Amino acid sequence: MNFSFLRTSAALLLPLTLVSAIPTSPNQGPKPDPAVIAQFGLYNNATLQRLIDTKGQQMNKVSDRPGDYGFTIVDSPVINAFATPDGHVYFTRGIMAHFNSEAQFAGVLGHELGHITARHGQSQQRRSTAAGIGMLLGSIVAPRLMQSTVGGLLQQGVGLGILKYGRDDERESDQLGVKYSTKIGYDASQMADFFQTLQRNQSAGGGSSMPTFLSSHPNSADRYTTVKSLASQAKQNAGGRQLTVGRDTYLRMIDGLAYGEDPRQGYVESGVFYHPDLKFRLPIPSGWKSQNSPTQFQMAEPNGKALLVLIPAGGNSLDEAAQALAKGIGLQAANAQRTTINGFPAVVMQGDQAGQQGQAGARVLAHIIQDGSSYYGIVGLSSPDAFASYSNTFSGVAQGFARLSDASKLNRQTEKVRIRTATGNQTLASAFAAAGIPSRRYEELAILNGMRTTDRLGKGMLYKVVGK
Repeated sequence: MNFSFLRTSAALLLPLTLVSAIPTSPNQGPKPDPAVIAQFGLYNNATLQRLIDTKGQQMNKVSDRPGDYGFTIVDSPVINAFATPDGHVYFTRGIMAHFNSEAQFAGVLGHELGHITARHGQSQQRRSTAAGIGMLLGSIVAPRLMQSTVGGLLQQGVGLGILKYGRDDERESDQLGVKYSTKIGYDASQMADFFQTLQRNQSAGGGSSMPTFLSSHPNSADRYTTVKSLASQAKQNAGGRQLTVGRDTYLRMIDGLAYGEDPRQGYVESGVFYHPDLKFRLPIPSGWKSQNSPTQFQMAEPNGKALLVLIPAGGNSLDEAAQALAKGIGLQAANAQRTTINGFPAVVMQGDQAGQQGQAGARVLAHIIQDGSSYYGIVGLSSPDAFASYSNTFSGVAQGFARLSDASKLNRQTEKVRIRTATGNQTLASAFAAAGIPSRRYEELAILNGMRTTDRLGKGMLYKVVGK
């Protein structure tokens, strides 16, 4: 969550402010969808953006349905790649960190382009409605909030960006991924190896940055074998042409890539959300799920009975910010009163949202907090019947909003992928030990390298570690 560019009275017009901020390179097709960027954020890395532009357009030219397609890397630690029905492919920095060769990258890029050229997204969109926030946090009673300009960003981004495909669509896209990556000169068998990395990552239960790629790309037991077979056939059809793996060139390109959550945009630790750049902290109700994005921080009761959202509130005064928030989320007959929260001027509002399209309405308790020239909304909502059970929780979270002064929290830095060179014949575990990596992270980083801790590195072989 990065509110630094939203401190204006136009904060509720976020889709418009984002459009002009999205750069387009000379090789790139259409600009990325503002709703997707609102959900994930752009990743500012010219080298990797150039790579996805160049290889994407090369594949576009040899594809079955060339078109005006775009390719973008987004700033998310989640391991994912997805294509939207409007003809845009998105890779997260999380998946870029887990590739171990250009060929792996190209295979997945071809797979996603295949979803576009085979028009899977368009047919899937016709078969389903937008997934909404429930796709990430469970079934939430928040119909109006999710339709507003505040909450609708996430709904639109998730609904368009992470479509669920059936096995037939996935099988066809695997075939097209092999076809397209081979056509531009890469060894497509590497894509199958990357599927194994994803499976290991999922089995390891790596937490918030684990692969939603797998949840939206169902794997069959024989997928690895099938892709290997398709790649072998494609290699034979290449007529003896040497196909590229590009391990070292790719690893050198990702040296310095951000790894995991970016704490400067907010992070969760021991049941508290910390934001070093904006210098505040906020408690999370025990057992609740949370999700951070560039535009909002969400907390949800595990069974989907209540929701809390931290969002920017635009305005030039506290009263103006409260009025704008009430209008933005459609509060009706709201009661408002002034208060103070840990030294911050604040307004508390309670009211109802009308239901839409036959849905039940929601009851809302919102706190608007002023921190200098910045205004934050902490919006809690549930069904009217359940509101009495959660109103104290909503108030407790808002009352916990406080200035962040702990230096150890304020100075938290993002980890980076660092590329090292093996100094001799040694196991990967030995290389990690020599690099000062804690043993508890050996398996995590072995998966990052697409290797086992017992695999041996030859002298001069490149491998990944992570550090500040």
